[in-house]
Amino acid sequence: MRKTWQLWALWLTAVSVVTVQAGSDKSVTAAQVNGTWKTKYSEFKIWALGKQRLQIEFSGVYEYETPQGPTANEGEGSGFATIEGDTAIFKPEGAEEECQIPLRFAGGKLVVTQTGICGFGHNVSAAGTYKKVSTRKPKFGSD
Repeated sequence: MRKTWQLWALWLTAVSVVTVQAGSDKSVTAAQVNGTWKTKYSEFKIWALGKQRLQIEFSGVYEYETPQGPTANEGEGSGFATIEGDTAIFKPEGAEEECQIPLRFAGGKLVVTQTGICGFGHNVSAAGTYKKVSTRKPKFGSD
């Protein structure tokens, strides 16, 4: 009986390890990342190029009030990123060295954080949670 219990415990341990490893695969497909993603003031255009490379364009706006009325700062950046699992690290062409923009695709949303100065303009940031508004291939400025 003791031997049976030990074998049963060993089998359960092996199954749980396999399940954890299988569940930790957070890879996303091209269909999940491709398209146009928006927040109220910002937009990402993303297209998978193969071999874990993405073409990316960002445009954002920071609106604020002045004594003369409402105004805004605008910023944009483009370039390429490499994606591993569900996260791509984007650094726009010409951005400061410390600029880093992780893009995480999770639950049908794009969750973006930003560190460093990325050259978008005063208070313009890529950070936010984006909703996919189109699955069509975006038109990039370089097209």
